[in-house]
Amino acid sequence: MVAVGIVALEFAAAVTTFVSSTLLPTVARDLHAHSHLGLLLAGSILGLFVALPLAGRIVHGIGVPRTLTFGVLTYVAGLVTTATSRNAVVFAAGQFAGGFAGGLLAVFGISSVIRHLDYRLRVRVLAASSAMWILPALVGPAATLALQHAFGWRWTLLAPMPIVLLGRLLVARAIAADGPGDAPARPLGRTLLIPVGVAALVLAGGHTSWWPVSVVGAAVAVVGVAAIMPPGTVRLARGVPAALAAMALFATGYFGADSLITVLLTDAYHASLARAAIVLSAAPLAWSVTSLLVPHIVRNGRKPPAAIGLALSACGVAVLALTLLVSPSFVVALVAWTVGGVGVGLAYPGLYLLCTTVEPADGLDATELATAVITAESFGLLLGRAVGGAVIVIGPIVTYGLFAVCLFAAAAACRRT
Repeated sequence: MVAVGIVALEFAAAVTTFVSSTLLPTVARDLHAHSHLGLLLAGSILGLFVALPLAGRIVHGIGVPRTLTFGVLTYVAGLVTTATSRNAVVFAAGQFAGGFAGGLLAVFGISSVIRHLDYRLRVRVLAASSAMWILPALVGPAATLALQHAFGWRWTLLAPMPIVLLGRLLVARAIAADGPGDAPARPLGRTLLIPVGVAALVLAGGHTSWWPVSVVGAAVAVVGVAAIMPPGTVRLARGVPAALAAMALFATGYFGADSLITVLLTDAYHASLARAAIVLSAAPLAWSVTSLLVPHIVRNGRKPPAAIGLALSACGVAVLALTLLVSPSFVVALVAWTVGGVGVGLAYPGLYLLCTTVEPADGLDATELATAVITAESFGLLLGRAVGGAVIVIGPIVTYGLFAVCLFAAAAACRRT
């Protein structure tokens, strides 16, 4: 049940991602929020980080069934708020509510995977989860554009709701059977430094004269992450700490680049939204297909090629930036982003395994490890979206160059695992 729930939730995440990314240029135009893209992108992850220190307290206080009900109602209310929003602030508030709802049960779902699935089964679950992106990658952007044309972007945003609710129900049933565990609650104040810092970065991002606020916000968020991650993560200590640092750097670089890819193509490459949707599909499709090879590599006794995959992904993102210096080419962008997806397909399963496989001497239980993995990946995603939304006003070359640097740094950190 745990494995089925995780795979179903990954499919729901894929559908939601393609709908949101495809509609981003249209939403930004209609809400007059082109200079506040960070606000449109970061709301859901901000909600997740507010939920993380509160999740254990809520589940232990009111129980899993009531937490599930509260989470579902909050998710639906947030999605409706987003779909009916008339400005970027209300749109972000709705996304915040949805992210908060998802964060309530996220830690306990991943900790159930760590407790009950051994190394080889986790490899298969990761491969199956990656495969869940194939169908959405093939039909998601086109279907989204068709729904948008027929019903408008607001109704289209509501389309993934049934799939998301089904995935969360399956995970919640697994959590109910497993229980929330007895791990201590996360430190509230230090964890909330993360959304506070990133909120400052996002809100200041649309104003070039407010760059000191953006810098301070990013610093506060990093301090918050450093305070709650396992010892040695910031200094890239060998083993799990280095893997967690690599996960955060990877998420910053890749998901930051992914969140703005349709904007990059429509604005800098002057591609139509339909052509941008083709590129949007290419990377996750390549990621999904390539990930299916990783279980065969592990089965033969080899280590997953995480560092090589991260370096390959970094090269793909770097080409997107460098091409703008010469002559923007849609074909080059398509190839580069596809190569980046191949790199992620090679890297992500192995990197995830490195983050979730510890020796008893490391002193981390399943819930603590799950929390660390979610924090590393989600913070990287949040920081990538926030920084991208803030820096894109300077120029796409700087933005995608910065994302490429993060991915090269992730490859370097991965070699210390």
